Amino acid sequence: METVAPRIIPQLTDVNRPFWTGGENGELLVLRCSGCDRWVHPPVAACPACGGGLTPAPVSGRGTVFAFTVNEYAFNPAVPPPYVIAIVELEESDDLRVPTNIVGCDVESVYCSMPVQVRFEQHGDVFVPLFEPWSE
Repeated sequence: METVAPRIIPQLTDVNRPFWTGGENGELLVLRCSGCDRWVHPPVAACPACGGGLTPAPVSGRGTVFAFTVNEYAFNPAVPPPYVIAIVELEESDDLRVPTNIVGCDVESVYCSMPVQVRFEQHGDVFVPLFEPWSE
């Protein structure tokens, strides 16, 4: 069994629940506006562009590393460095970005525009979306 890193787990709300629990079914769910069709992340109660209602919709789970940093310091003794903190731009829209960790590879191999795909790490009812290298 894979070791699961200690994480600060978000408190589930009606607004963010689909994003944090969709991984149970292998889906990365992102809110989408029923008025202007815009993808909205992080989860909020109404579309910031038009005020329309939001509905969770599955995305492909594929994207590219938009930006990243390698953490080299042990801020939490239970989480040994180094590890990658990244922003992944999902392929559905160039303004749909998710903060995450890049896993499943050496930290030295991560680069901007690197293709990645989602995988989930379960913590009780929460499925944390992480990303790993992906090739077509």
